[in-house]
Amino acid sequence: MSDSPREELIHDWNAPYDRPKAQVQFVDETLRDGLQSPCARDPELKDKIELVRLMDRLGIHTADIGLPGAGERARQHIRTLVEEMAHLSITPNVACRTVISDIAPVVDLVQATGQPVEVCAFIGSSPIRMYAEGWEIDRMVQLSRDAVAFATGHGLPVMFVTEDTTRARPEHIRALYTAAIEAGAKRICICDTCGHATPDGVRRLVTYVKGIVRAMGVDVGIDWHGHRDRGLGLVNSLTAIEAGATRIHACALGLGERSGNTEMDLLLVNLKLNGIIDNDLSALSEYCRKAAQVTGVPFPQNYPVFGADAFETGTGVHAAAVIKAFKKGDGWLANRVYSGVPADLFGLEQSIKVGPMSGKSNVAWVLERHGVEATDERVARVLELAKQSPRLLSDGEVLEAARAPVGSGLKFRPE
Repeated sequence: MSDSPREELIHDWNAPYDRPKAQVQFVDETLRDGLQSPCARDPELKDKIELVRLMDRLGIHTADIGLPGAGERARQHIRTLVEEMAHLSITPNVACRTVISDIAPVVDLVQATGQPVEVCAFIGSSPIRMYAEGWEIDRMVQLSRDAVAFATGHGLPVMFVTEDTTRARPEHIRALYTAAIEAGAKRICICDTCGHATPDGVRRLVTYVKGIVRAMGVDVGIDWHGHRDRGLGLVNSLTAIEAGATRIHACALGLGERSGNTEMDLLLVNLKLNGIIDNDLSALSEYCRKAAQVTGVPFPQNYPVFGADAFETGTGVHAAAVIKAFKKGDGWLANRVYSGVPADLFGLEQSIKVGPMSGKSNVAWVLERHGVEATDERVARVLELAKQSPRLLSDGEVLEAARAPVGSGLKFRPE
């Protein structure tokens, strides 16, 4: 094929992604909602600091650093993180129930540190939650109004959060948001707390909430907080942006209660690929691995982009295409010829392995990468072993087979 302009090498059937009118901002919930994952452990303070620094490097705007009402350990960690974030671009927020006793410790914290902290005041909003709790809407509206007024009266910025918004009645949503905005809330947050919504539902709900804000004639931001119980967390967050949400909540690796939250890492990847953000995401892999390490949550091998398998192949025809691109000296081509996500954009690289579906090119590539001449005899010996194996061989096993004496009768040895 003759040399072609790169834009002609990929025909893109995706619809053009409309650029949002306002800058998309991000709330990292890893250290609050993420830690509600049943299998997660609460990291040590030094590890939380490292994670916050990585969030800052990624251009994440604010992080939820805990619940002040959860106890003394939580408050100590929150205070240290607030002091640490004073030297970073990322800003702190904390989650509080819409009760003054939850918000009062934040007033004390701000006075002690001299640093601003956003209050995320939350209350349930769906009929099923109201029925289970024995709540009445008038009382909920009054609680919300009083809590927001208390916080704003002490100079605290407030985001008002309605839990389970995606299953709430329109009139209740309007009553709660109206009360909070009138009391001084500068942001309101739509929550898909139970992972109920579909993209169509997200679009309709965000549009409805935008109408409330527009009718009030106020400058109030709209947040989206989504869970992935139906596996729709990421697509719903992208839809919320399209519909007009200006700040999106997510967690590293999709950590969180039950099945978790929108994956912050994959959200950033998709917005980067769609040309919506231009953040330097070279630290994103480190962020994922650090989150997995300090929370103790397993990191799946086949996790998109950042899992060990994401850019690795042992399939002959696929590997051959990547190898041919590398041999052209064209890293751009090698990172795209068999990958919908360019590894190099995220500080990663393609990996060619040898396994039962490999061909000669796989073996030659691995041998040459280790400075071993890929003679026909060596390649044949490696393939003889690979065809017996139920998995990919390690590079050590490939080299051992290549160096084995001719006629040695290689046998695959299960680990």
